[in-house]
Amino acid sequence: MRVSVFGLGYVGCVSAACLASMGHQVIGVDVNQVKVDLVNDGKAPVVEERIGELTAEVVRTGALRATTDVREAIMGSEVSLICVGTPSEPNGSLCTTYLERVTEEIGAALAERSGRTGRHTVVFRSTMLPGTCLNLLVPILEKSVGGTAGVDIGVAVNPEFLREGTSVRDFFDPPKTVIGELDAASGDVVAALYDGLPGEVFRVPVPVAEAIKYADNAFHGLKIGFANELGAVCQALGVDSHQVMDVFLADRKLNISPAYLRPGFAFGGSCLPKDLRSLVHAARRADVSVPILAHVLPSNADHLQRAVELVERTGKRRVGLFGLSFKPGTDDLRESPLVELAERLFGKGYELKIYDANVSLSRLIGANREYIETRLPHLAQLLADSVEEVLDHAEVCLVGTRDAAVLSALPRGGDGPVLIDLIRLPDADARRTEPGYVGLAW
Repeated sequence: MRVSVFGLGYVGCVSAACLASMGHQVIGVDVNQVKVDLVNDGKAPVVEERIGELTAEVVRTGALRATTDVREAIMGSEVSLICVGTPSEPNGSLCTTYLERVTEEIGAALAERSGRTGRHTVVFRSTMLPGTCLNLLVPILEKSVGGTAGVDIGVAVNPEFLREGTSVRDFFDPPKTVIGELDAASGDVVAALYDGLPGEVFRVPVPVAEAIKYADNAFHGLKIGFANELGAVCQALGVDSHQVMDVFLADRKLNISPAYLRPGFAFGGSCLPKDLRSLVHAARRADVSVPILAHVLPSNADHLQRAVELVERTGKRRVGLFGLSFKPGTDDLRESPLVELAERLFGKGYELKIYDANVSLSRLIGANREYIETRLPHLAQLLADSVEEVLDHAEVCLVGTRDAAVLSALPRGGDGPVLIDLIRLPDADARRTEPGYVGLAW
C-alpha cells in the first residue's frame, strides 16, 4: 500500500520504517526539516534499538522517503497515519492542537485530491481521549474535505503499543492490534496494513479504541506503583520483596489473569478490606508512604457511593435490592458492599425491600446473625420472601446478584421499575437501549 505517516517522532519514525520494511511504500511527513533531511539521508531521527539499521535499509531501497509537503504526501498515498504528539497542557488536560492542525491540512489536501481514484483513509495513531476523533477531528476533516467521513473518506483509530527502547521489536510482535473503525471499509484498510503480524486483532468502535490505550497505560502505571509501594513496605518489615513478588507472579489464576478486572460493584468480604487496612497501618507505623495502597479502600467507597447517587437521581423512594451477601452463592455478610448500600439507603429514608435466596433469618446462625443484629438491626423487616414481593414494591430495583430466579423475573423493555445494574447483567448490551435501565459503570 502507499502510506503517508504524519509526525516523525518515536511512534511515527518507527511505524514508517517498519511499514516500509513490510513492503509498503511510505512517505514520512514532518514540519521539522531536520527530521525530514535525516530520514532522506537514511538516518533515524530518534535513538532506538534497530531503528537506525532499518531506516537506512528502507531508504536505500526506496521504500521510505520524507517530506514537509502535506499535499505531496496525500497525493502520493492512499492511507495516512497520524502520529503527531498529544502532550499535556499545564492543567493536565490533553493538548489536541497538533492533531487539529494536521487534520485540517490533510483535509485541505484531500479536497484537491477528490477527483482521483479510490477513497483515502485517515488513521489516527496518536493517543487521544474517547470522543476526540468523532466529536473534534471528524468534523474538522469533513469541513475541510467537503465530504462525509465513512463515505467519502475512511476514518479509523489505531492506537500503538510501542515501548521506547523496544519499539521495533514491539511493532513486529505486538501484544494486540486494535482497530477503531468508523465503517468496515476503513477497518479493512488498517487490517491490511498489518497483515502477517502476530497477535489478536480487535476491530471495535472508535471510542473503544481511544480508551484502550488509556486503560493500558493507567494499569501499567498502577502495577509499577503497586510493586514499588509493596517493596518499600516489605523492606521496612525486613522481607525480601522480590521473593514475595516471585510467588505473587506465579499465581496465574487470580493475580496475573483476567480475575477482578471486569468493572462491577464494590468489593467487600472478610479478607480484602481488613488486609488492606492492616497493610496500610503497618506501612504508616514504619513511616512508609503508600498513597496507592492507602487509597484503594477510599476508591472502593466512592464506587459504592455511585450506586447511592444513581438511586437519588431517579427521584423515587421505593427501592428493591436483589442480593445482600458479599459474594454470590454464600450467606456471608461480613463487610458486604450490598449491606453497606442497604444501610445507606435505609438511613436516607428510602422504603427498602431486599431479596437474597441465600440470606434468611431462619438459616443465619452465629457470626452472620450477630452481624445483622449489630450492623442492620432492621434487616428482618426489610427481607422479602420472593422476587415478586420486591418487584411489586419497588419503583427502583438494584440488581446485585446473578441468581437465575432474579434474572428471569426482571422486566424488559422499560416496563416496571427503573433497573440499576450493579453487576452487568448477562443481557446488559440489549438492555442498554431500553428506557429505565442504568448500568453502574458501563
